[in-house]
Amino acid sequence: MGQRTGQHGAIITAVERYLPDRVLTNHDLEKLVDTSDEWIRERTGVVERHILDGQPTSYMAIKVAERIIAARDLDPAEIDLIIVATATPDMLFPSTACLVQHAVRATRAWAYDLSAACTGFIYALVAGAQFIQTGAHRKVLVIGADKMSAITDFTDRSTCILFGDGAGGVLLEPAQTANAGLLDFELRADGAGAGCLSVPAGGSMMPASHETVDQRLHYVQQDGRSVFKFAVARMAEVCATVLERNGLTGADLKLFVPHQANYRIIQAAAQRLKLPAEKVMVNIDRFANTTAATVPIALSEAFQQERLESGDLVLLAGVGGGYTWGSVLLRWENRSDPGNT
Repeated sequence: MGQRTGQHGAIITAVERYLPDRVLTNHDLEKLVDTSDEWIRERTGVVERHILDGQPTSYMAIKVAERIIAARDLDPAEIDLIIVATATPDMLFPSTACLVQHAVRATRAWAYDLSAACTGFIYALVAGAQFIQTGAHRKVLVIGADKMSAITDFTDRSTCILFGDGAGGVLLEPAQTANAGLLDFELRADGAGAGCLSVPAGGSMMPASHETVDQRLHYVQQDGRSVFKFAVARMAEVCATVLERNGLTGADLKLFVPHQANYRIIQAAAQRLKLPAEKVMVNIDRFANTTAATVPIALSEAFQQERLESGDLVLLAGVGGGYTWGSVLLRWENRSDPGNT
C-alpha cells in the first residue's frame, strides 16, 4: 500500500496492445470439450478469444514495445527500464524482458520479469512508477503479456473456456503537472491460496518428468469456486480501500478498468463502487482472460476510443494466482509532444 511519496509524478504517455490474428470462438470450443456457447457466456461473459500460433510470449511483448516506441517517436536507447509482467515467460531464464530489450535495441535499459499472475501488470506498473517518482529514471516500459494457450489444457472444460492470448503495455514518464499520474495504490498477497490456482509442475518443486506430463500438471489447475469467491470479495475490497483513503467515491471516477477474468466478478466490483456501466471498461467478451495483459489491453482500447482526457480519474484493479490482488488510482494526463521531454 502507499500513496505517492516521490518528488515526481509518473504518468502514462503511451499505451498500446497486441492481439494475435487467430480467433477461437465458443462454438469452436464446443467441438473440443463438452460445453456450449450459452453456458460459457452465462458463466463467464466470454464469447471468443485470440490464440497465438507458432510464436512465444515475447513475440507479443515485442510488438507492444515497438508500437509504444513508434507512438512516442522514441530512440529506443532512451528507455531506462523494461518490466514484463507474465505468467508464461518464453523460458525460465533469460527473462522475457531481456528478449524484448534486445529485440527493440533498448541498449541502455535494464530489464526483468515480474510474476504475479493476473495481477502482474498492476504490480509492475507500481514498481515501474517508483523509478520515475524518485527521479532515478525518465522512461520506463511496462508490459503485460501472456500466451495462456501454452499452459491451457484444451481437454479441461473448466479452464479452457477462460483464457486467451495477448499483450498490452504503457510507457511511464515524469509528469509535467502537479497531482498527475499514479496517485495511490494498494497491493496485496496471500500465499495461503497458492493451491487454488497454479501450474504445479515445471519448477524446482516438481521438475518435468514423464509422470508430470502424463498427469497434465504443466497446465493451469484451478479450484474455480474458491477462486471466484475470493476474486469477487477482494477486487471490490481493494478498490474501495484506495478510493476511501483518497476521499473519493465511484462518482469521482471517469473510468474503472478491472482485470477481465469473469464478467460476474467485474459486475460485483462495479456494484460495490456504485458505478454505472458506462464507467466500466469491459472487453472480456472478445478477448477472454489474457492474465497480465487484460488491464493494459483494456486501457489501450479506452484511450483509442477517446474515453480518457487530462484530469480524469482512472481506477485499475486485478486479482490473480498467488493469491495476489491490487488496485491503482491514476489521474490521466495526455501527453501530445513526442520524444524526450
